[in-house]
Amino acid sequence: MSETAVNPTDAVDTTKAVPATVAVPAPEVVVPAQATAETIPAPATEAVPAPVGEPRRTPGLAVRAGAAVVAAALLGVVIGVGIIKTEYDDPAPAAAPAPTATASASPAFGAKSNGTHFGSMRDLLIPVPTGYKLGPDAGAYGNDTELTEEQRKAWIEDSIRGLPPKLQDALRKDWQEWRLKGGGVRSVVTDDRGFVVTIWLLQYHQDAVKADNAWVGALGSDSGLFRLGPQIPGHDEAHCYLPHAQPGQKVDSLICSAAEGDIRVEMQVEGIAPLPKDKAVTIFNQQLDRLARPGASA
Repeated sequence: MSETAVNPTDAVDTTKAVPATVAVPAPEVVVPAQATAETIPAPATEAVPAPVGEPRRTPGLAVRAGAAVVAAALLGVVIGVGIIKTEYDDPAPAAAPAPTATASASPAFGAKSNGTHFGSMRDLLIPVPTGYKLGPDAGAYGNDTELTEEQRKAWIEDSIRGLPPKLQDALRKDWQEWRLKGGGVRSVVTDDRGFVVTIWLLQYHQDAVKADNAWVGALGSDSGLFRLGPQIPGHDEAHCYLPHAQPGQKVDSLICSAAEGDIRVEMQVEGIAPLPKDKAVTIFNQQLDRLARPGASA
């Protein structure tokens, strides 16, 4: 979400990408409020027809609009070095760990074999790693939050802000159909404040999750708008991209996207250039492993 116009149909055939990921636009922390209709690809208002033999409408509109939003997010991230020097009031090193499971007890969180996740989003998010502490707030959502129903509604409104009114209405209808069932965010910062990592988990219909993630992957790799980021070992569905950097730029950013069952994962990394991509990969890999199915990872 959070600006060069992109023709989505040039990037990928969405009717093929759907069965194969939103609109995961970003939270307020990366969504410039000044985004305008001119920054959004015009074809985004067209819905993609359902595949032959599939009576139910596919999430093509959300995919297209989501791609535009993510493009804006990737292109529009402007981070001042001051964010790295911010002091945080809450020095808590980690979120409360998941309850210890006994041999006979069912896990408190995890994934079923069909890809449906259960448990709280705060448990599904990886705990704060060693060498990190809770970071800055992700806009109005805090730095360690399981979104309430009202916050999920607010997130949807934040994600479509700046889009043309008709497209906003269409996306609201899409979200009513696919329903954002759960959401969570946790941000961490290194002890030396070298970089900030923000991870979002968004839980909704598996078909839409897969289609949205596939679209983001095609947009990032085929549009030429971004530098390709690192690969995530063992997770071929994950994609990482960086906005093009100006020579001598002191601050850089990275966005990674992945789909695991009914959860869309987005990681945003912002910090002093050059970013330690190996550390970012480690964190993202740990998050995806925690969501792997079936079962739960402590």
